[in-house]
Amino acid sequence: MKENVLDILMYLFENYLEGELEFTSNQEALKKELIEAGFNYGEIDKAFAWLEGMARLRENGAAVLLPVGNSIRVFTDEEVSKLDTECRGFLLFLEQIGVLDLTNRELVIDRIMALESSDDIDLAQLKWVILMVLFNQPGQEAAFAWMEDLVFDEITHSLH
Repeated sequence: MKENVLDILMYLFENYLEGELEFTSNQEALKKELIEAGFNYGEIDKAFAWLEGMARLRENGAAVLLPVGNSIRVFTDEEVSKLDTECRGFLLFLEQIGVLDLTNRELVIDRIMALESSDDIDLAQLKWVILMVLFNQPGQEAAFAWMEDLVFDEITHSLH
């Protein structure tokens, strides 16, 4: 089974969304479940490291220098190689309509880059990362609900 870190994160998110994911207390049980579901050890460890990184960012606050005024986010070459024009445009769109603030945008980009995949991230994968970031940020319930509707509505439409 050729699964990647994002597949594992999506599996955990879909299966543990209702209750809080007690990541630190249930790591061994979660690893066992993931192995039984067909994921490999290396990717599971990377997914757990990704979740730990997000938890650290939440606890310590995103140490991001936020721009002021009418500035524009310039993506690095590495970010451009991972996020195509459609993904970068979607991030800008979410900022413009108020779903993502500047801090959450930077958290999303950080978590995308932390996936350590050599593959490009497509729009559907980006939406899942945005959903996971918003879920883990206090006070983002409205933005999370908007993204959740968008992600799960697309899944429902693709099944028909």
